[in-house]
Amino acid sequence: MANIKKGDLVQVLNGRRQDRGGDRGKQGRVLEVLVERNRVIVEGINFVTKHVRVGQTQRGSKTGGIEQMEAPIHVSNVALVDPKTKKPTRVGFRVEKNDDGKTVRVRYAKKSGEDL
Repeated sequence: MANIKKGDLVQVLNGRRQDRGGDRGKQGRVLEVLVERNRVIVEGINFVTKHVRVGQTQRGSKTGGIEQMEAPIHVSNVALVDPKTKKPTRVGFRVEKNDDGKTVRVRYAKKSGEDL
């Protein structure tokens, strides 16, 4: 079972500081999880410039130019945000029974730094 899933709120742990133009400390929603590459794409984080070749759509309008898009970040450089404290936290798993009586693993946020 994955620690980070699509739609989770995560915070960037490593990288350049914000005052130097980096993304460390920023929070955003996970748009996509690339499991085979151990990377995640986070909304509004790690923007790169991509040059797209000019082409034509079926309607005749031209596409292309310079686009800004989010690039993948390694999963070890982000942490799940605790919904109560709004701080990055580690993830644990509990074995619980659901309504049908089946046992399922459920993610939960472990205690953050000041809560200990």
